[in-house]
Amino acid sequence: MLIRYKKSFEKVAMGLLSFMPQEKEIKKLQETIKSYEEKKHWQLYLWKDEEVIGVIGTKEKGDVIEIQHISVNPSYRKEGIGKKMVKELQEMHVGKKVVPNSSTSKFFHKCKEEDPTN
Repeated sequence: MLIRYKKSFEKVAMGLLSFMPQEKEIKKLQETIKSYEEKKHWQLYLWKDEEVIGVIGTKEKGDVIEIQHISVNPSYRKEGIGKKMVKELQEMHVGKKVVPNSSTSKFFHKCKEEDPTN
């Protein structure tokens, strides 16, 4: 289930975001988290089963929701968690178009290919 980011999840969220190639440097990671905390149109969601194992970050541009970040704990990869996050995000934003950015595009389109209901 997707839950909204709260400051109490900062370390977990930073850990998950650090698996993305463009978020390797600590300074960049801190800037990214700060953007999700402060920018009105940016929203970070965490995927929680028994524990937080994934993260998906968006930027809203009118009726478009752009996926900026998506990452799953390596121990839980290949279990469909990323696809579930994308699908739930789409269900949360009915009437809006969910699209990837350049760094999430490859994964996003792979999800679409594997799930013909999207």
